[in-house]
Amino acid sequence: MKDLKEKLGTLCIFRELLKDKVVSSLVAFFENPTSSAYAEFVAVLYRQANGNLSEYIKEICTNSENVYVKSVGLGNEVPDYMQSSLEAELDILQEVSELNKEKLCSLLEYKNFLPEFTTTSLRLKEIYLHRAENIGEYGYGVYAKHRMFYVDDKGNIVPVLHPDKTELSDLVDYERERNIIIDNTKALLQGKPAANILLTGDAGTGKSSTVKAVANALWNEGLRIVEVRKDQIRSIPKILDELSSNPLKFVLFIDDLSFLKDDDNFNAFKAVLEGSVTAKSNNVVIYATSNRRHIIKEKFSEREGDDVHRNDTMQELISLSERFGIHVTFSKPNKETFLHIVHHLAKENGIEIPTDEIDGHAERFALERGGRSARLAKQFIDGILSR
Repeated sequence: MKDLKEKLGTLCIFRELLKDKVVSSLVAFFENPTSSAYAEFVAVLYRQANGNLSEYIKEICTNSENVYVKSVGLGNEVPDYMQSSLEAELDILQEVSELNKEKLCSLLEYKNFLPEFTTTSLRLKEIYLHRAENIGEYGYGVYAKHRMFYVDDKGNIVPVLHPDKTELSDLVDYERERNIIIDNTKALLQGKPAANILLTGDAGTGKSSTVKAVANALWNEGLRIVEVRKDQIRSIPKILDELSSNPLKFVLFIDDLSFLKDDDNFNAFKAVLEGSVTAKSNNVVIYATSNRRHIIKEKFSEREGDDVHRNDTMQELISLSERFGIHVTFSKPNKETFLHIVHHLAKENGIEIPTDEIDGHAERFALERGGRSARLAKQFIDGILSR
């Protein structure tokens, strides 16, 4: 056991793990093996990993942003000496993952009750090398653990701890539109040319839900989504610089995109879509939704005036939307489509109401709220369930 403490001190590639709360409390126990130090170690393990040491060691290893995995992620050839170090350190961490109460308590004279913890059988080296070999699917660090992210007010990419769980199977109709987005995203994952996509259409037709459902469907293949607010557009080049060296593929998602005519972000976003020197990245695409085809909020009064080059001005206003490689329109559903969505959601939720009755109530619900949409269909079903 004392030998294991010395081995932990030799970690190089995984050296940052020595600062981990569980590992550092284990080292503290080795340095001063008392019943109190043992209890402290188990208490930390309970808080961090619900008491499973093996699974916790596997998690911190596979999520480590160390020099080895970054080198693999960049596609660089790893030197033999670094490969040898990695495998030796994985053997040490394997030994740690196999520790149990009996082994640790062998260092104690105290023989009364002490808390238990658990371990599971795993082949850490095999798991780690498999993930490194398939780095484009698993990623590393925070991107290995989470599927959805947002950009905070400081411009940092932060994981969404409770992401939207919408699945493709939850969406009804709009199959042609969804398949365009799915096919483009799969091209990105396969390293083929992929386009930026503009999704336009009436509110509540499922544009945002479609993007999130695609992200949920393909995250196991190496896709991550980063939501960017419109007022953060100037941060996109910095975000792309951070993501460009990552082995995963990313969708930058901008919801409800629109600009005022004189918005400073307008030209900045055009530069991003054109692929300026600082913004071009082969592993990132931009998906934006908008309720407006031309994106620019224009007043009717602005269609008049004495602009000598009026046509040039109008072309500038629509030029942004034309810089997206693909444009997908989600039209407002007609009566037949709307009721089809209602029937599907009712069946999914176990609602048994005669068709004529539910159709009448659904149509009245939609018309009272200004028209039909997938969102209103869901709100109608939710209302039935709440009663």
